[in-house]
Formats: sequence, structure tokens, C-alpha cells
Amino acid sequence: MSRVPVALLLVAFAFVESPIRADDWPLFRGPDRTGVSKDKGLLKEWPGDGPPLAWKTEGIGIGFSSVSVSGDRVFTMGDGKDSSFLFGIDRKTGKKVWERKVGKTGGNYQGPRCTPATDGTLVFALGQFGDLVCAGAKDGKEVWRKNLPKDFGGQAGGWNFTESPLLDGNNLIVTPGGAKATMVALDKKTGKPVWTGAVEGGDAAGYSSVVIGTFGGVKQYIQLMANGLVSFDAKTGKQLWRYGTASSRFGGNTANIPTPIVTSEYVFASAGYGRGAALLKVSAAGGKFAVEEVYWANQLTNKHGGVILVGDKLFGDRDDSGTPFCADFKTGKVLWTRKGGEGRGSASLTYADGKLYIRYSDGWVVLADATADKYTEISAFKVPNGKNDTWAHPVVVDGKFYVRERDVLWCYDVAAK
Repeated sequence: MSRVPVALLLVAFAFVESPIRADDWPLFRGPDRTGVSKDKGLLKEWPGDGPPLAWKTEGIGIGFSSVSVSGDRVFTMGDGKDSSFLFGIDRKTGKKVWERKVGKTGGNYQGPRCTPATDGTLVFALGQFGDLVCAGAKDGKEVWRKNLPKDFGGQAGGWNFTESPLLDGNNLIVTPGGAKATMVALDKKTGKPVWTGAVEGGDAAGYSSVVIGTFGGVKQYIQLMANGLVSFDAKTGKQLWRYGTASSRFGGNTANIPTPIVTSEYVFASAGYGRGAALLKVSAAGGKFAVEEVYWANQLTNKHGGVILVGDKLFGDRDDSGTPFCADFKTGKVLWTRKGGEGRGSASLTYADGKLYIRYSDGWVVLADATADKYTEISAFKVPNGKNDTWAHPVVVDGKFYVRERDVLWCYDVAAK
């Protein structure tokens, strides 16, 4: 029996993927990009000063990145003095384990916007100027890098590159924008292009992130671009359909930001700045796809706090007014909007164990019932150094509640004892 050299074994083991567990949050808005946590057994209410603090991490730089969580690591991004950085943080203690330079600092609003993506072995981060970096999840060592404008002719909007990459099997999906490589699929281990997909006539990257849908038996990547929704074949990168380029829909808007929602044969997409939201039904016949507008709802605007679907109810913030709403998914009818309560400014939210976790841009955090009859605020507290324009989305996973407050990450224990 021949012996395999130890060095070769070490190389092989280095590329054995750490499986994503049920108690991980590997992507922006979670493993299925819904913003809905599978956590159960959480606190039904909080003490007046908030749930117990598990740990906090300071010095992660200015930025709007949320967190991804896998294995023993938490990942986020922030601007340092000379670079934007990707950080690897110990999940149990909050100690910074490593940092990796990504690209230039600054931007129209200072700091990275991307939430890293991870498969447990590798982690992927996009800087605000299009620097895309792959690093080892354990040690932060750089594996490969690309630049979306230089390598793909990418074109971002006025507020720079904001997307959080999508991992799908062996591929990493990003949206450089532009006319030649509007969306690209890259081999996650090497960064080499698997395919490039072009929007007919081109389109700038918006500020949204790619979601997966399957229509007519065809797996698709759906993205809200600067001038409308577009879908690409997940295998080939061929454009399959497009919607909403008119100025009465998503076309020519100041910014299209929220991540679309895909369920069954439907796609829901919303945008702020007074625009509204669409529910679309996608069908296939003869290898071609048709998009039917079920409704356009001007009242369901959302700027950047995100919209989530729980059952057949939508929850989000009207534009960035700090006015959460509940609406019927099938009709777009608003069932309630918040009146009174703590917190002002843009509200980003997630869902876990029957409750909404709402984070306002002035630092207030609220626990509310996710019911359709009325808005009921259960508990509220203010993050100690809460300031304005703190827009990072909250995360609830494995009994922990993560709140990014500019250059500080707070981790609260919300598991019921």
C-alpha cells in the first residue's frame, strides 16, 4: 500500500469545506436570504436595559456591514485608517482574531456596505470601490482577489458598490454592472469566471443582493439593478427576463436597495424614494419566460431596512421613515403601521421565534409581535453609543442577537434560560 506524503494530505485537508450548520448565518439575510431566523426558545421580553450582553467588539471601523456567522467565527467589514478591512472575530468571546485589507477607504458614505459571505472554509468580501477578496475563514490569509471595474468593466451607482455576494455551491455570484459582465459567476476557490451575463443595453449595479429562484424548472439568479429586476440562467448566465425599467416602476430611481423575495412562482421587490413595490408571477412556456405584474403598491416603499416575508405577511419600514408596516403578501394591502413607540429613522429588521427584531438608525432596538392584527411593542432599549445613520441589519442566530453600531459590534444573549 503506497503512502501519501504528509504535505499532500495537509493541502487536501485545507480545502475540505466546513459544513454550514443549522446554527450558522453564512450570508446577508441568512442562509436562504430571507432575513428569517430559524431560532426557537428565545426570550419573550427583555429587561428594561436590554437582554444580557454576551460580548462586544470595538475597533471594527466605520461601516454599514452586518455580520455573517459560521463555525467559531463572526465576519464583518469596516474602514480603518489606510484601508477597508474584513474582520474575523471569535464567536464565543468577541475577540478579533484576524483582519484582512480589502481596498480603499471612504465612499459617499464612509465604510463598506457588504456583509461577507462564507462557506465555513473561505470568506468573501466586497469593498465599496469594487475590490472583491477571498480569504481563509480561520486565519484571514488572502486566497485571491478581483476588482469589479478593472476586471469586468463594472459600473456602480453613485453610492459605490454595496452588494453582499451570494455563494451557491462552488460558485460566487456578484453583480459588477455595466454592459459586458453585468453579473458574473466565479469559481469560489480560484476567482476564475465560470460565466458572465450581460443585460441587453447594460445597466449599473444597484445596491441590492442576488437571490435564487426556480421557474419553469430553470434555476435563476435574480437581482434588482439600478433600472429594474433582471434574471439570469444559473448555469449559463443568459438573461432570461427583465422587469420594471419604466420610471413609474424601478427605472431611473435614486437608488434600488432592498433584496428581492422569492417564494414559489412569485417575486416581490421593493424600492424607496417614494417608488413602491411589485409582486410578480413568473411563468415559462416554450423555453421563454413571462412576467405578470400581480400588483404595484406605491405604499410599500422601502429604502434600505429590508422587507421580510413571514407566512403570507410582509414586514418592513415605509421608505426610511421609522414606520414599520405589516402588509398582505398576495394583495399588497397594508394591515397596520406603527404609531408611537421608541426609535426613529430607518428601521432594519429580522424575524425570530414569532417576534420582530427592529433596529432603528438612532440606536434604539425593539422587540415586537409579528402579528397581522396590530403593532405591539414588547421591549425596547438603546444601544449605549447609538448614533444616527447606523443602518447595519440585525441578526438573530443560535440564541444570540448581533447589533452593529458603527465601529462596535454588540452580541446579546436572547436565549430563554
